[in-house]
Amino acid sequence: MYQDKTIVCKDCGQDFIFTAGEQEFYAERGFQNEPQRCKNCRDRRKDSVKPQKEMHVTTCAKCGKEAKVPFQPVAERPVYCSECFAKMKQA
Repeated sequence: MYQDKTIVCKDCGQDFIFTAGEQEFYAERGFQNEPQRCKNCRDRRKDSVKPQKEMHVTTCAKCGKEAKVPFQPVAERPVYCSECFAKMKQA
C-alpha cells in the first residue's frame, strides 16, 4: 500500500525518508501534505518557537539542597527538590 519515500528537507537540503508507517499515520489523521522538513529541522523549529521557561533557584524545604523550579517560590509555601518531591509522591 504505502512505500518509503525519499524527500529533500526544505531547510537543510538533506534527504530524509518518509516511511510507509509515517504515511499511514498521516492518512489516518487526515493530513494531506507530506512533511517538508527532516526530524532534526522540525525539532529545531519547534524549539525556536517555544519560549524558554525561566527557572528560579531556591532551597529544598526537606533536605536543604538547591532546587530549580519553573515558578516564583512564595515564602509561605514549601518548595522541594526533584528527589524529595518524587519521594513524597511515592508515599
